[in-house]
This record gives sequence, structure tokens and C-alpha cells, in this order.
Amino acid sequence: MLERLSVLRKERKWSLQETADKLGIAKSTYAGYESGYREPSLHSLLQIAGLFDTTVDYLLGAEKDDTIEITDFAKSHSHRLSIDGELLSVDELNDFVSFVRVKRILSAKGMSKEA
Repeated sequence: MLERLSVLRKERKWSLQETADKLGIAKSTYAGYESGYREPSLHSLLQIAGLFDTTVDYLLGAEKDDTIEITDFAKSHSHRLSIDGELLSVDELNDFVSFVRVKRILSAKGMSKEA
């Protein structure tokens, strides 16, 4: 669980303090959850799962992460990605990844226009 909490928080680019504030707990309490010094109550686990939009099973390691890194698709023979029924080429996958990265940068700078 410890590693998953840290990964989920860092994916969102939240500090320990921001995460604790969102949960309404002390920073030291949340830091204790990530370090293993403290164990969250069942109620706290439910709150954390809700905050990170995941399940308690996932936090506790009973559910595997089925996320596939999109850049791994080019190397995989067991997964394919298609749009409008046509498989994406490696070049198209790379273009897709580049597009998303640029869009995220622009969004972070407040420059993205929502349609």
C-alpha cells in the first residue's frame, strides 16, 4: 500500500501537505501512511480511495494496476490500439503521445482552449 499511495500522489503532483489538506488530516498523519509508520483506519482508507479515484482493494494490493503505458504499445504484440477500426502505426502512436504531452503543457500554462 505504501508504494501505491506515494505513486498516486506523485502522479497528481501533490505534495504531502496538499494531500493531507484534501483529506482533512495532519501532514504527519498522511506521511505516516506513506512511510508505513501509521496504518489508516477503514474510514480513512475509503476517503483516500475516493480522493485518488481508486478502490480500497487497489490500495491494499488486492487488485492489480491494469494501466498500460501507451508508449509500451509499440513494443507489445498482445495489445493493439485502433481508431475508427484502423490500427495505429508506431509513428501514429508516437504522434499521439506527443500531442497529449503538448496539450498537458499548454493546459498547465493555462493556454489550452476547451472546445
